[in-house]
Amino acid sequence: MRVEARSASGGRAETHPGSLALSPSPARIRGTLASIVDQPDDLRDLRTFHRALADVNRLRIVRRLAETPSTVTELIDHVGLSQPLVSHHLKRLRDAGLVVTRRVGRETICSLRPGAFDEVAARERDVLGYAPPGVG
Repeated sequence: MRVEARSASGGRAETHPGSLALSPSPARIRGTLASIVDQPDDLRDLRTFHRALADVNRLRIVRRLAETPSTVTELIDHVGLSQPLVSHHLKRLRDAGLVVTRRVGRETICSLRPGAFDEVAARERDVLGYAPPGVG
């Protein structure tokens, strides 16, 4: 059995014998279009911040760093993940502006960036146009 489908330009596109031609779902099309649209930098920055906190292991790292600055080795022991995976999570948290690192000899000391959460909360209010009750 040979299945034929129409291409996006309206022409005929043959498929392999016995296979079915599948069209992308409407949700897939919307997702593709949304990724093509130029997104404002301020919204992209907020998305980066929230995606950094959308992982349970990164939240565990943040919670540990809220208690005390820690070396990467201490974080590995605390969260029970491999060194490459902890380093990956730390990079995502650094990219979001939450974590700062400094080298001391062969160790890397990680800590939460002071004021990071307050700055993001203020930026969110500005970007999203939200004024808390009793303000303004």
